[in-house]
Amino acid sequence: MSENRRYASIHDRFRADRRQFLKAGGAIGAGLLLGTPAAWAADEKRERPATNIDEAMAVPRGPHALPGPFPGRVVEVHDPDCMPDDKPDGARVEAMFRRGLNALTSEDSGASFRRFFRADDIVGIKVNPVGAGLISTRLEVVDAIVAWLEENGLPRGNIVIWDRFDYMLADAGYTPERYPGVRIEGLQTMDESAFEEGADQSGWLAEDGRHRSEDNFDLDWVYRAEVDAPEDRNYLHQHVFADKRSPFGKLVTQDLTKIINVPVMKNTGNGISVATKNMGYGAVCNTGRLHRPLFFDVCTEVLAFPPVREKMVLNVADALRAQYEGGPMPNAAFAYRDDRLFLATDPFALDRVCHDRLVAKRKAEGIAVNENPMFTDYLRYAEKLGIGVGDPAKIERVKA
Repeated sequence: MSENRRYASIHDRFRADRRQFLKAGGAIGAGLLLGTPAAWAADEKRERPATNIDEAMAVPRGPHALPGPFPGRVVEVHDPDCMPDDKPDGARVEAMFRRGLNALTSEDSGASFRRFFRADDIVGIKVNPVGAGLISTRLEVVDAIVAWLEENGLPRGNIVIWDRFDYMLADAGYTPERYPGVRIEGLQTMDESAFEEGADQSGWLAEDGRHRSEDNFDLDWVYRAEVDAPEDRNYLHQHVFADKRSPFGKLVTQDLTKIINVPVMKNTGNGISVATKNMGYGAVCNTGRLHRPLFFDVCTEVLAFPPVREKMVLNVADALRAQYEGGPMPNAAFAYRDDRLFLATDPFALDRVCHDRLVAKRKAEGIAVNENPMFTDYLRYAEKLGIGVGDPAKIERVKA
């Protein structure tokens, strides 16, 4: 088997077409060679490798550090009429967002904006474009956030809609035509055609053997874990680095001054993929190697680093349509309308609320649920680090 096919050959096991496989690689860190998401989320025999979390915690906390001004508070907004004909009604979604924001801060739109932002901030809206049209962050939710920012004096040129992979953003509808004046950026590029046998690799591979996106990552801010990466060109293609470093994107470390996290609600085995995973596996690269040995802990430790900890001031979880099984990849058989948004400054409390909701849904649908505490240990870990509330007894659940 040739080098440029070895890593990608796993798609044959799943009988997926090439494009769907590439989306799988991007969505879950191209770690399929190391096992399935359900296996990662159920592997109780993982040996935890050493990381540089102590370096992150040694940096003094700033005024906007997680868990933000409302630790443990999670607002749930429900509108059963927000998806007529199974499509979001933009006006109703915007009303949901504003209602939730008011319930979270107990302030009006303008005061809420001033609590989190200044008019000269560069605000990054981190979306989840995986499963375009089915389970991706819906454009109408982002529309509502952009409208709120703009009406309170933030120029559109100071707004960045971003994700780790550039091609996924366009697939999910995040285009300059839809968002004129708003920057749309991926941390890295991936050339789908390069996976074909004998294909030209110059779209991503420089003459010196480095990934062309390498300069998009900040070697001064690195999440390091003592885990080796596969020695394979396709792994490098999908992950930019193939060593023990997972650098943060320069967009996150150098350009953005504030971040709004806009995940979707879906399962990953008996765990979930919501607020913390959207950022934990989205702000850094070289993540495929981390799934089996660290999995959920990455969602805590990456968020503890200052480029995220000090900037991510708001989380708006899009649960207009959620998915209770088959995640984190999209699976229409298990997607369902939940007609909800969840808002929090504390992403760990938000994850706890969504975890409980998805567990209840899985049980209601006859899914055998493993409720081992290992699936929520990362939330308790966040509480120990002082960056979030993981104890359900300490979480304030507000309905708006």
